[in-house]
Amino acid sequence: MPRATSQRRPRRKGPAERPSAPYVFSRLAPVQTTPVYDTYWRFAVERQAILLRRARGAPAPWTKDPVLLRHKFTNAYRAADRVSQFLIAHVIYQGSAQADEVVFRVLLFKLFNKIETWELLQQRLGELSWRRFEASQYAAILSGARAAGTRIYSPAYIMPSARSAFGSAEKHRNHLALIEHMMRDRVTTKITKAASLGGVYATLRSYPSLGPFLAFQMAIDLNYSPIIDFDEMSFVVPGPGALDGIAKCFSTRAGLNEVDIIKLVADRQDAEFQSRGLTFEPLGHRRLQLVDCQNLFCEVDKYARVAHPEVQGLSGRTRIKQVFTPKRELLKLWFPPKWGVNEVLSKQLQQVPR
Repeated sequence: MPRATSQRRPRRKGPAERPSAPYVFSRLAPVQTTPVYDTYWRFAVERQAILLRRARGAPAPWTKDPVLLRHKFTNAYRAADRVSQFLIAHVIYQGSAQADEVVFRVLLFKLFNKIETWELLQQRLGELSWRRFEASQYAAILSGARAAGTRIYSPAYIMPSARSAFGSAEKHRNHLALIEHMMRDRVTTKITKAASLGGVYATLRSYPSLGPFLAFQMAIDLNYSPIIDFDEMSFVVPGPGALDGIAKCFSTRAGLNEVDIIKLVADRQDAEFQSRGLTFEPLGHRRLQLVDCQNLFCEVDKYARVAHPEVQGLSGRTRIKQVFTPKRELLKLWFPPKWGVNEVLSKQLQQVPR
């Protein structure tokens, strides 16, 4: 797999970072859960088991769960998803490790969030770099793809058009203008000087059309790179799906807000698995992080539409749109080298669990 072409910077811990202190809440008793909360943990175990069965080369089907067999769900670990895996291996850790270039590549990839769009631009332009970036050149390629009926955006996120800020009727032209504006505004310097993951988020949030959810997702993606290295247990922003999932899991939150809830479940994960007699097989030594627990709330919201139709969320949605289509190729997992997971995971995948 690819490796960074330069040494990463030493980790900087700001005042908002709390990597070693557990999250403790003095009033847990009034918090009341629903049956969906139990499903949250069972879903996490089975979704992770599916991933590892695939990575070990087991044949399909990888589960007996009828909902997971029929519908598409993201992985328990965000970084293990197909798009994140591509971003890590082929966008962040391929090409120049110079900070400006890494930031440019992440912004370019994430604003479209579609592997095929990245590959199209690479095929037509070769190496994608800030040093050689011409917005009009990129825009012409993407306009041509759209005219041919090709979707250039992933349906995973609803991307604001940024028309009010940049004026074009074509969304992709506005997003290319946004990238250029951010790079010329020295966003890389602001990111690398940030004292915390929350500071990176605040920097991204200050730019047009980057709302709370998208800015947080970008901050996490940049944190996969060698240019910053903050603790993922230090900061989280709940997305709309996670808010729905939390509403379904808790009938009473006893004054805890959604961020508190995510921190609480992340801190209690070992006890929650153990109390249910569940065995969760992590990625090497890496426990579920705040962003992973946030994502799991989003996924259990979808799962509960079928498994617990009587439990209402905030959105009122009642069905799961995406159907699961199994891919037969062997799944190869690779994570940021700074995590120290890859070698441990390689040995782990050679072992068949009992």
